[in-house]
Amino acid sequence: MTQHTLYLVTTSNGAQHDLTFAKEIRSNNLYPFGLHNYAIYATPEGAFVKATNSGTLQLMLDQYDEISEAEAHAYQHPHRRIEEE
Repeated sequence: MTQHTLYLVTTSNGAQHDLTFAKEIRSNNLYPFGLHNYAIYATPEGAFVKATNSGTLQLMLDQYDEISEAEAHAYQHPHRRIEEE
């Protein structure tokens, strides 16, 4: 049996979700980390979680919010990574 590290998060409303086996609907996980990072997850239990970066450079995702299924599928992230030359 495969060993997995659990990906447990607490959302802004205090709900806890296990994202270990959640399906990533869409994301931007580009390095270096910053405001452009986000991921939308659908959990096996049917919850939808939006994960974002508050501007920290040390973690890719550090804020989690529960959203509706409609919001999850229609989500447009407001930040883009700026390429430096």
